[in-house]
Amino acid sequence: MYKYAVSAVIVTSIMVHCGNVTKADSGSPEMADKVLVLADSVFDEHVKALKARVPDDFTIFVQRPFVVIGNEEPDKVRHRSTRTVKWAIDLLKKDFFTNDPAYIIDIWLFRDKTSYEKYAWELFNDKPETPFGYYLEEEKALLMNISTGGGTLVHEMVHPFMRANFPGCPPWFDEGMASLYEQCGEKGGHIYGYTNWRLEGLQEAAESGRVPSFKTLTAMRATKFYLQDKGTNYAQARYLCYYLQEQGLLVKYYHEFHENVDDDPTGYITLQKVLGVEDMKAFKKKWETFVMKLSFP
Repeated sequence: MYKYAVSAVIVTSIMVHCGNVTKADSGSPEMADKVLVLADSVFDEHVKALKARVPDDFTIFVQRPFVVIGNEEPDKVRHRSTRTVKWAIDLLKKDFFTNDPAYIIDIWLFRDKTSYEKYAWELFNDKPETPFGYYLEEEKALLMNISTGGGTLVHEMVHPFMRANFPGCPPWFDEGMASLYEQCGEKGGHIYGYTNWRLEGLQEAAESGRVPSFKTLTAMRATKFYLQDKGTNYAQARYLCYYLQEQGLLVKYYHEFHENVDDDPTGYITLQKVLGVEDMKAFKKKWETFVMKLSFP
């Protein structure tokens, strides 16, 4: 929730320092972009500023490109910093993302509903509209009620990586990828999305004929995607990504779409190509049959 491509690159040891940002040569002549790495001093100053404003019972851990701040027991905050945040960073970058965001993002992990609402107001002058968590863009901060679980956290982590690596990504794929990892684990050394709570609504929409064509879904601008039957749009995008994952095609699709986004801004043509499908009406029927056989939990 918001208030308001290339495969992993092996970085060479040649580092050119430019102020507070380090530019690392990708070692690939085909790579026009450079990998940007924020200097340690930037994180040091950021943490110093945080310590001046956070209450005493909060613990702070740097987990590049994020800073994790939590008011659970320090060992539990450390555990979430490494076993959820770092784990997700490492696996997302392994398959999809090369660049970190060009700025630090704070992840605030509040231990329960009471502290979540209390500190959202006291620290950010904001009232949560969701019981789980959300991103405050102007503050570059993720506010999470971590007692509800880590799914929303991983979802929200996908978005800044997508913006840093795939700025032309349309809403359906941005939210489809983020939603896929709301319920996730590790399989064969890669991040893996499982079925989740969005499935029931999608199955009901499919039974009543309310699921749009994939051409319609992929062409949706932000206003339509987020405001017109938002639940179905999210679920359809998620389970299209889930289908691609199950066919071993999601990583391939991401990179091919990224490479060809100027010629195919919606990703629809690339979707047909990666699926090896021309008749998308027939594919939609096949996909809906696949979806109806899924279960959660």
